Amino acid sequence: MLESQDSAYIPRLIGGRLEDALESSPVTLIHGPRQCGKTTLARRLGEPLGYTYVSFDDPLLLGQAHADPVGFVAGLPGRVILDEVQRAPFLFSVLKMAVDEHRTAGRFILSGSSNILLAPQLSDTLAGRMVMLRLYPLAQCELEGSSPALLEALFACDFRYQVARQPQRPVSDRLVTGGYPPALVAPTQWQRAEWCRNYVEAVLMREVRELSRVRALGEMPKLLSLMADQTAQILNVSRLASVLRLSRPTILDYLELLEQIFLVKRLPPWFNSMAPRQTKAPKIHITDTGLACVLLGETSTTLSDNGPRFGHLLETFVLNELRRLASWEKTGYAFFHYRDRDQTEVDIVVEREGGQVVGIEVKAATMVGDRDFRGLKKLRDLAGRKFAAGVILYGGHLSIRFDDQLYAVPLRALWAPAKTPGVDPG
Repeated sequence: MLESQDSAYIPRLIGGRLEDALESSPVTLIHGPRQCGKTTLARRLGEPLGYTYVSFDDPLLLGQAHADPVGFVAGLPGRVILDEVQRAPFLFSVLKMAVDEHRTAGRFILSGSSNILLAPQLSDTLAGRMVMLRLYPLAQCELEGSSPALLEALFACDFRYQVARQPQRPVSDRLVTGGYPPALVAPTQWQRAEWCRNYVEAVLMREVRELSRVRALGEMPKLLSLMADQTAQILNVSRLASVLRLSRPTILDYLELLEQIFLVKRLPPWFNSMAPRQTKAPKIHITDTGLACVLLGETSTTLSDNGPRFGHLLETFVLNELRRLASWEKTGYAFFHYRDRDQTEVDIVVEREGGQVVGIEVKAATMVGDRDFRGLKKLRDLAGRKFAAGVILYGGHLSIRFDDQLYAVPLRALWAPAKTPGVDPG
């Protein structure tokens, strides 16, 4: 049976990429955090096509696979979904042999809740035989039932979004809710917060124990809360080490573990040889603002639209949404930030395959002015002909052109469908 909430299933826009992968590759890996919908996606698409579902959360099956990996794989039916495959890394070499013996497209769907890309001995085994798809918690456009082409619009300088004709769901509400399906269906704010707290505790206790022998496991929740408070800011390892009374190497090891279980993500600096004074440190971002708000004790009522914490969480929210939009695109996108020693910065730099660059600033305000484009103008100068556009995503309603390749665009462009005819006045 599928999950109990299957009747309320929200279609995932990455489904098209999964279908393409099954037609071209013998192995497809869907990886992402627990409870983001990997199993539901794999089963909804796979089972009607005749796939058999096998979960390594079942200790009996896991024991059988460990006792006789070759026999276990040989006994699998034609097409199979192997769930929580990170629990059975010993199978990867056996799967490779099976694929090489009978190279059939769509033979295996693998699902994993820790980042196999950070374990090279696992991902390298199936190199050239496996397509990897990253599944995130639900994007806002998936919740709205729309399919915006914002990334394409950013690189084409084509911003056509209608003025909202109905009251919009407050952005603060979107921030505190996040995108995890179980949190979204919680009937009350208290129950949603309780689910988030239990989720974080369970993931830290279970996933981290399986990945590494962490001595001070009790410090991991504290570290995650501190990172939530630092979200969208330059990573300050020394401060974290001082507060937790742990060494810098230990903090960096723990950070890598938190990245491996998809709770945090470092945003590297965008590099340009013409900017020798740029900051080389990454920013840190929590991967779901709903979890971050619970860790910080924030609700849609307490989260002030004018406070610095709101601004940081909003920036993280936008980055997370852009990553989710990129996850189902066939074009590759990479994400960075820019900051120099003169404190000129750009919140998010998006680089597309081929080297084109878009800069994005995030503002909660409903009005923007020319001075808000200072960082984007600097990025435009540095990137030169590779610069496609500089955009301020803001709390207003109109898409407005301010200068050559510089625009203000409503935040709701992240989830609202683009207007078909005409262009908003600017």
